[in-house]
Amino acid sequence: MKKIIIFGVVLLVIFAALAFVTTQQNQQQSEGNPYGKDRLHPETIDTLDNPLYENIILPDEVDEMKDNGEDFTVYYFSPACPVCNEVTPYLVPAAEDEGVDLHMLNLLEYDNEMFDYYDIEGTPTVIHYENGVEEARVAGGADEKTYRQFFNEVVLDQQ
Repeated sequence: MKKIIIFGVVLLVIFAALAFVTTQQNQQQSEGNPYGKDRLHPETIDTLDNPLYENIILPDEVDEMKDNGEDFTVYYFSPACPVCNEVTPYLVPAAEDEGVDLHMLNLLEYDNEMFDYYDIEGTPTVIHYENGVEEARVAGGADEKTYRQFFNEVVLDQQ
């Protein structure tokens, strides 16, 4: 019976140590992140050094741009979304190729209320705002041709 108790205590200590190490690693990887948060989801941490995810925007910044009546385009995504992970590698370069400043809002890092707040039914969603008001959107995964067409006919046509 003593052996079982000792074995159980050893297992508990090992799991506690692993949890502590994992938490510490995540905090170290999260330092200096564009989200201004101490703790990030592991999927977000995986994007921090990826050049495809450099143009991160925060909800307060989106609201400010809307309030100021600016023209801008936002890619609402989640790094935990399989479709977003398929779309991002060609969406972001397509925006760059077309000269579109594509802001990226990571919905995973915010409450589910953000979906309702921005009227997002699912990720990925790209919305172009004119004078701070939604002009057009592409909801769900689309092919590269569709995004390029959106950029040329909606975003660039308005400039």
